[in-house]
Amino acid sequence: MAVTKILARRGGLAQAIAYVVNGDKTEEQVLTAAQGCSIKSACAEMQDAKIRWNKTDGVQLYHIIQSFRPGEITPGLALEIAQEFVREHLPGYQAVIGIHTDREHIHAHIVFNSVNQLTGEKYHSNARSYYQQIRAISDRLCREHGLSVIVQGEPARSVSYIEWLRQSKGQPTFRSMLEADLWDAIRDANDLGHFFLLMEHKGYEIHHGGRLGFRLRGQERYQYPGRRDPLFTEDGIRTAIQGNLEQIEAGLRPVLPARPAYQPYRKHPKYSGFLALYVHYLYLLGKIEKRQYPPRMTPHLRQAVMRFERYQAQFAFLRENDITTPADMAAFEQRTEETLGRLTKQRTLLNVRKKKRQPLYAALADVEALEPSRALYEEGLTGMEREFEQYMKAVKLLEDSGVPREVLKKEKAELYEQLSEVNREIRAEREKRKLCREICQQTPVMEQDIQKTEEHQKEVREHEHRRR
Repeated sequence: MAVTKILARRGGLAQAIAYVVNGDKTEEQVLTAAQGCSIKSACAEMQDAKIRWNKTDGVQLYHIIQSFRPGEITPGLALEIAQEFVREHLPGYQAVIGIHTDREHIHAHIVFNSVNQLTGEKYHSNARSYYQQIRAISDRLCREHGLSVIVQGEPARSVSYIEWLRQSKGQPTFRSMLEADLWDAIRDANDLGHFFLLMEHKGYEIHHGGRLGFRLRGQERYQYPGRRDPLFTEDGIRTAIQGNLEQIEAGLRPVLPARPAYQPYRKHPKYSGFLALYVHYLYLLGKIEKRQYPPRMTPHLRQAVMRFERYQAQFAFLRENDITTPADMAAFEQRTEETLGRLTKQRTLLNVRKKKRQPLYAALADVEALEPSRALYEEGLTGMEREFEQYMKAVKLLEDSGVPREVLKKEKAELYEQLSEVNREIRAEREKRKLCREICQQTPVMEQDIQKTEEHQKEVREHEHRRR
């Protein structure tokens, strides 16, 4: 079994190579190897390849780490697997390999040049290349040599070594416990506010923000399960609660609908102002991406091509809100600021209500979360004194308030639902404001890009005409 990860570095080539072949970690460099270069002169040879292909900027090196399970592999076999991996995944790339044995688990370090010495092609690392190439090749080589792998079948999700180790020993992890509690709360919840109430009563603190976070009381950090599974985002949870959980679990329905809302047919209009500028600029970027313009393009335009989808979103925003002139933009931004002010004030009022009731809400959560501890204390189990004392304080606080628990639960769920909705609206308005500011900053640059490109095109045409 090997846990793999890849790191991109824009500098420090000599330091990275020195770390990989460090004699204290590689048994006096016995457990080292190289591809396409010599270990002693690897840094100079890699730099020569960059200069030869005129690709000395950007990412200088990539660093792959394979961490093997303790006691499962020998250093010699780890070196053999790393060499096979480099030959298969990195043909033409200069690489240095070192097997480190200074820790409990044997791990391989592979540092390779970002430029292919044979073709001049630069290596590009992304999620697809990791899962379909690095992870897939590493897992296959481990199987061929009789080693275990972390995830059998198609590698769809990454798993940390610590988490895998606990799972392999049958021990629960914080993530698995959190996901189990999330599933239970989604199944039992009537709406999003009720879901938050149930999670609090299970002993979790909730972070409302750009991402939905959860942590057990006493934990230092929040966990954000929505990063790995869209079902556990706020929108995904809301969708599942609305009656689609069974279909989502069966794979018959996506967590979040991918199709945009239906738009009735509208006759293609004649654009002006901002809209005309964006149409022209998007057309220009499309031509550049298809290499229908001369290849001499500025780095700025090449980066703009990579942000093509963002420009499309800005154009759609302008068209949907009928913004064509700077005056329209200023008026829309002012309305957005007014809406944000109103929503922020509404959220403040809701938070004031929540703060006034917070002792009762916390007591309600304590009673639900500490009920098992009370039962264990009454059975005579030692070590439950502190939890039982906290439980009794919460019960007394609720009884002294005179508010029935069911009424308090309903009130808390409704308040949390309202806060969630207001936060969602605030995020949407902030995104609108952000788009407005981005458009105002980008339009002068777009106009300059269009002008320079047209001048360049004119020069090319005149040059070709003279050649004929």
